[in-house]
Amino acid sequence: MPLPKVAIVGRPNVGKSSLFNTLARRRIAIVEPTAGVTRDRVATLIEAGGRWFELVDTGGMDFRTEADLAADVAGQIEFALAEAALVVFVVDVRDGRQVLDEQIARRLRPTDAPVIVAANKADHAGHEAGAADFHALGYEPVLAVSAKHGRGRSDLLEAILERLPAEAAETPADVAMRIAIVGKRNAGKSTLLNALVGAERVIVSETPGTTRDAVDIRFEKDGLTYVAIDTAGVRKRKSLASDIEFYSLARAMESIRRADVVLFLIDAAVPVSQVDKHLAAEIEKQARPVVLVVNKWDLAKGRAGSDEFAEYLTKMLPGLDYAPLAFTTAAEARNVPATIDLARALFKQAHTRVPTGALNRVLRSAMRENQPPSPTATLPKIYYATQVAVAPPTIALFVNHPDLFTQSYRRFIENRMRDELPFAEVPIRLLFRARRPEDERAGRGKGRSRGQST
Repeated sequence: MPLPKVAIVGRPNVGKSSLFNTLARRRIAIVEPTAGVTRDRVATLIEAGGRWFELVDTGGMDFRTEADLAADVAGQIEFALAEAALVVFVVDVRDGRQVLDEQIARRLRPTDAPVIVAANKADHAGHEAGAADFHALGYEPVLAVSAKHGRGRSDLLEAILERLPAEAAETPADVAMRIAIVGKRNAGKSTLLNALVGAERVIVSETPGTTRDAVDIRFEKDGLTYVAIDTAGVRKRKSLASDIEFYSLARAMESIRRADVVLFLIDAAVPVSQVDKHLAAEIEKQARPVVLVVNKWDLAKGRAGSDEFAEYLTKMLPGLDYAPLAFTTAAEARNVPATIDLARALFKQAHTRVPTGALNRVLRSAMRENQPPSPTATLPKIYYATQVAVAPPTIALFVNHPDLFTQSYRRFIENRMRDELPFAEVPIRLLFRARRPEDERAGRGKGRSRGQST
């Protein structure tokens, strides 16, 4: 059974995202004094008193505006309210009761879920008296809180738990895989995420920069629980127009670091750009398994075949030449389930361990084919290798002098391991470690013992 959802709502700039972060005890939602920063539903799991629920931040409710995206933001709020087991209605104790607060209170009347009023920005005891004015909205309790200073956090959590259904005691299912969806602006990331989840979970718009936060969304497929991370579209650093865009870029980079697998969207309708190359370099640096998702393939299919496009990407993104490709039309959900299956295969590869004996057989074969070149009078020697970690598969090679091994020879060894071991489509990390010749026999004996027990 899904965990109950607690939706945070209120007019713009009352501190909803700050309260969301305070309850989560970490900075998840972007907090800015600019109105309209939060657009999508940003969610996280909260554990309190041994019970769990999903906390959902929403955009500001404003019935006065007809600005671009206003209808989409309102739609996301409506989705959040429809799914909510409880609503936290945030108001600003310093501003006092506003007409817009009263309009929101009326909008919440048909909601079946209980409503708690959180009178935010009560940063000291002198502000708490102002919370009494919000009893006129017709909801109880009214709690004075300060998201900035954490005041009233425990009282608010206690009130939430008292009003949640019993299933809030369930422990959420373990996450099988975290998938980050990254790409430049308007590559179709949000469309792909909605296709994965099977719902209009994030706003899809032709307006550049619609997605700002990194939005984590849990979904299930084939009995497994996944987290998909939708990120802001990336553009050149020199083109960032505001602090909001800077934070969005930082969140996109962070999503790569915390993902198990990255879906890197390439817009098939336009040439590979410097932004694409920058993202590819970050994925390579973080050694994350990656699927190159060639989206909007319906727009390019007549101009190039899949093999030709694959060659083009290898030329433009050589550091990810091992990564598999998926050709999709996210707007029609075409080939999206197969893309998830491919991501699962990469996850399995990245977590595979190879016995030391098998690893050294591949290494000896590679060295017979191509001995390491010697830039000095000292001959480079590799004594043995062993796998020391997964995700990424990390191979320690014990050698006489690590500095003697050229980058091209390291690449050769990496490619041979990728060709002959079950790491064909994921990054491999090689560690060249100095080893004294007299330690070789002891090291090989240890390696055989590990190989037999694997």
